[in-house]
Amino acid sequence: MPRRTASIRRRASGTLAALLAAVVVATGTPAAAAPAVRTLGFGPLALAPAGPGEEGGSKALRDTLEAVSKGHIEAKAKLDNSVKRQGALTEELAKIETRLTELNAVVAEVAVQSYRHGRLSAVATLLNSASPEAFLDRAAGLEVMAQRDDKQLRALAEAREEASRAKAAIDNEVREQQKQLAVIAKRKQDAERALAAVGGTTAAGFVSANSASAKPAPKNSDGSWPKESCNVDDPTTGGCITPRTLHAMKQAQAAGFKRHVSCHRPSGGGEHPKGRACDFSSATDGFKDADATGGDRTYGNNLAAYYVKNAGSLGVLYVIWYRQIWMPGTGWRSYNGGGSPAGDHTNHVHLSMV
Repeated sequence: MPRRTASIRRRASGTLAALLAAVVVATGTPAAAAPAVRTLGFGPLALAPAGPGEEGGSKALRDTLEAVSKGHIEAKAKLDNSVKRQGALTEELAKIETRLTELNAVVAEVAVQSYRHGRLSAVATLLNSASPEAFLDRAAGLEVMAQRDDKQLRALAEAREEASRAKAAIDNEVREQQKQLAVIAKRKQDAERALAAVGGTTAAGFVSANSASAKPAPKNSDGSWPKESCNVDDPTTGGCITPRTLHAMKQAQAAGFKRHVSCHRPSGGGEHPKGRACDFSSATDGFKDADATGGDRTYGNNLAAYYVKNAGSLGVLYVIWYRQIWMPGTGWRSYNGGGSPAGDHTNHVHLSMV
């Protein structure tokens, strides 16, 4: 039995050697440098390595970045909505004040007429009437005038009340804006404090005026982002992602960024297990354990710039690329993820979504 086992092993070893030799002859490259490739509609997918690995930084850092970015985005949406409401209220107040000017002129004329002529009493009307018919005609005329004057006075009072309510509402919106600005400032301080642990100084970042515009993702009527769960199929891993994450990925593909993507991961920290993050390989043949250079680095630069330009319309939480991180409250900051290409994000662009 041992001899038979050894014979089988020798035959298997010879077969494997022959296969490896065939690969070298056919490609001029050792087999290990030519990973098997398959396509999922998002560019070639290298079967190994399967992904960029851990995102770098501590769990506490990732949790903080998520919290402060969400807080900033929510406060910004509330601020924008308040400014919008204030604009509508200001327009309404301008219309009310125009009406007030007109009504004040009418009521002033009523006051002048009342002062000059007074209102005839029923007895005076009777004494100055030549006939019962004339009395009735004059009485009816006086009633019409009284109703008209009363209507104008009521309209003036109502307009003044509307103006008062509109002014109070505008004051409330100003207070709301001051509150949200304070929240935004606090979130920025929290982000900068957290990023200080990983280098977080101001960085040049990746911005391109030529970045394409993405089709906006759906928002609530007040400008906030609807809550979404991991309930749609992830075409890159077979897991699940949120509808907004899928939309962001497809928009990048439509803009020409078609290299390998990996989104859902069943374990680990950050947004990947929640279906709210994707990693975009900078290389054409999947993730490489090496820093991107040349055209691969340019590809990553352009993709990062694309997501920053469209952050507000897509719902971007933050972007990490080549030792830098972009957040809506801070802009680009330097980022040290541990020294590896995966941790420092020098071989892939990381996208996290609201």
